[in-house]
Amino acid sequence: MSVNKILVVDDSATDTHLICNALSAAGYKPISVGSAEQALDVARAEHPHAILMDVVMPGTNGFQATRMLHRHPDTADIPVIILSSKSKASDKVWGLRQGAVGYITKPFSNKELIEKLRDLIADDK
Repeated sequence: MSVNKILVVDDSATDTHLICNALSAAGYKPISVGSAEQALDVARAEHPHAILMDVVMPGTNGFQATRMLHRHPDTADIPVIILSSKSKASDKVWGLRQGAVGYITKPFSNKELIEKLRDLIADDK
């Protein structure tokens, strides 16, 4: 059985550490990057099972990156879950319109995050 790779895209070292620890404890292999630009390259190279995408980052934001991933033929099939402190209903709607399959707000619970990933990856098989 292969370990599911999850790409974590967040410019906060603290948030990245918390997310990666939660993923590792649940048996996933986290791959982390600190920018949307890096995420685009790593997603093409690694083809992870899912991507956890922050929104507020310098340069390209998470909404823009999600849209680019969703529209690129090499990454269109990789599900993106937005994981952001932006919690307005309009942010959630916009994230889903960009191609995200889910939206979790920070602060998040490890249980919610892992359940969402398990459901997503189980549906993918």
